[in-house]
Amino acid sequence: MQIASKRKSAITHVESMAKWMDSKFTIPGTDIKFGFDALIGLIPGAGDFATLAISGYMITILAKNGASGFVVARMALNIVIDALLGSVPILGDIFDVAFKANIRNMKLMQEHYVEDRHKGGAWKVIVPVLLVLVLVVGTLAWLSYTFFVWVFS
Repeated sequence: MQIASKRKSAITHVESMAKWMDSKFTIPGTDIKFGFDALIGLIPGAGDFATLAISGYMITILAKNGASGFVVARMALNIVIDALLGSVPILGDIFDVAFKANIRNMKLMQEHYVEDRHKGGAWKVIVPVLLVLVLVVGTLAWLSYTFFVWVFS
């Protein structure tokens, strides 16, 4: 019983952190919510790294409390997308307000713990992501090669 109570306490803590990071404040006169992720992200470089570290910490807590490899991989993908696209000046901050990676991760966590979904290993997420990365890197290498051949011929 103590383990279930400890897990519930950890999950409640992470849910609170997610709310502070993604939806604690509202832009007056609108329904648009934002959190410290968007505010801290305004600091070039360091802000995006700080929000990535906080999101990573939240995933670590969930992993220690029984999240499956699949859920952890999906959550990690969400924060990597948030970190990469959120690091673009100005547009990235708008993306942070819209994407809300931590709230998405809490939805995944609820589906996992409450609805007993998202079981299994991380390979269902990792393999497609790696394939896309290989395609992107291959395309960029081909475009670079084509550009240099065109420039130097």
